[in-house]
Amino acid sequence: MADIDAVAAELYGLRPEEFTAARDAHAAAARKAGRRAEAKHIAALRKPTLAVWAANRLARADADQAERLLELGEGLREAHRTLSGEELRGLSHQQHVVIAAMAGEARRLAGEAGQDLSAAVQREVEQILRSVLADPEAAGAWVRGVLAKAPPPAVGFADVAPEPGAAPRPPMANAEGERGTEPETEREPERESKPKADAREAERTRRQAELAEEALARAETERAQARTGLEALDEETGLLEMRLERAREERERLAAAAEAADGRHREAVRAAKAARAAARKAGGR
Repeated sequence: MADIDAVAAELYGLRPEEFTAARDAHAAAARKAGRRAEAKHIAALRKPTLAVWAANRLARADADQAERLLELGEGLREAHRTLSGEELRGLSHQQHVVIAAMAGEARRLAGEAGQDLSAAVQREVEQILRSVLADPEAAGAWVRGVLAKAPPPAVGFADVAPEPGAAPRPPMANAEGERGTEPETEREPERESKPKADAREAERTRRQAELAEEALARAETERAQARTGLEALDEETGLLEMRLERAREERERLAAAAEAADGRHREAVRAAKAARAAARKAGGR
């Protein structure tokens, strides 16, 4: 397995267009050496998309940064499990900022490798990083730079269920008040149910705040993506307009050349007719 891991590490460090030939060469070498199981495993390695390649390159370029992103994911999952709304709000905002910055860095690194990323591919990288935050298995492959395919899209951390019996953490004064030892009376059941109702209401409020923060983070991401896409389209429109202007200038040049060529052709036709007429006249004498 160590050899297979080494081959995978090599292959997923290559540019996508180099992947298939290198993979097939490694698989053929393993078959020739009689390592059929290894050859089969290598041959099954999946060629990464451009976005997956860029995400892998990002993890390889800065292992510490990749680990910090995974720690952020662990913090978000823990905040969901414990229903810690305040922590979740801060981490959700941090998630948005960090992922946007890392996707921009991925685009820069790809450019250094001679591969330009479009705005759409950069958005795919952002989605991959969000999915990695919520998927520990994908995170393990990504942090090693051997992610083979984009994980399923993740929207927040709704799939991370709270721990059994988890409830919002009450202030210390309230918690002490709930542990009171007043003697039971006919109104005791009513006093016991109020803390539970308060806890349920607090949990509901915290959950609403949590969902609102997730919605805000998604809205901020969508806004950033829309602006990035608009800027890319504006840039593309400018380039197309320049190309159109150059095409028009070239057309005018070619039209003038064609008109001049037509004139020369007409002169040549007249000269040829005159020459033929002169030849016939000379032959008839």
